[in-house]
Amino acid sequence: MPYHTVNGATLYVEERGAGPESVVFAHGLLWSGRMFEAQVRALQDRYRCITFDFRGQGRSAVTPEGYDMETLTADAVALIRRLDAAPCHVVGLSMGGFVGMRLAVRHPDLVASLTLMNTSADPEPAENVPRYRLLNRIARWFGLRAVADRVLPIMFGETFLNDPTRAEERAGWRTELLANDRLGISRAVRGVIERDGVADELDQIAVPTLILAGDEDVATVPAKAERLHALIADSQRVVIPGAGHSSVIEQPDAVNAALAPFLASVSTK
Repeated sequence: MPYHTVNGATLYVEERGAGPESVVFAHGLLWSGRMFEAQVRALQDRYRCITFDFRGQGRSAVTPEGYDMETLTADAVALIRRLDAAPCHVVGLSMGGFVGMRLAVRHPDLVASLTLMNTSADPEPAENVPRYRLLNRIARWFGLRAVADRVLPIMFGETFLNDPTRAEERAGWRTELLANDRLGISRAVRGVIERDGVADELDQIAVPTLILAGDEDVATVPAKAERLHALIADSQRVVIPGAGHSSVIEQPDAVNAALAPFLASVSTK
């Protein structure tokens, strides 16, 4: 069944693979579980791969409220339990990483390992907030098409944006961006830019943790990954060359080359 209702939100869910361990992928703001397609393809022969769309994004329903990180984490907790996926390997990118960190700290029984991609434990940097709020207001009232050309350089690095052989891919992700419900997205953006930091909780993470950063990421600069690495005991950090904020899309082979051996090394079954 592709839809599950948790905490009053109807979420779109896909499962592929049937291994003894589950990998749960949590996507970044403005996208959906589709962004992990290359990772699911690479892992589905060994793992049960679960992708889902956060409320108000992708193919999940728009709700009147519940876009703060605590509620999104509660949604993920309920979904993992509903699908009997625990303890699972949690892979979170950007916003999905905000949720992943909260899962590992507050629900360690549900998490076998944690992979954090292009994410941060800090609140949104103050210098970003006015610009993001302006873009959000424009998108809400005039539609995402009005801001797409300003948003895509935040979401992707220069290598991907300027590669002539990947024009069709770029067009596809632009279409994906524009397909979002503008009210759902405006609420999701607000939840991200108003989030609290969790840096002071990261010393409680006890599961194996892999941290990935894109060297061209302007939304969450690589220094944020260095900070996570310093705060999470025994974590591993890998920098993905030629990747911006959406590293799983931009450099899928490099991401898979880091992710697959990490998951194999922490396999519990």
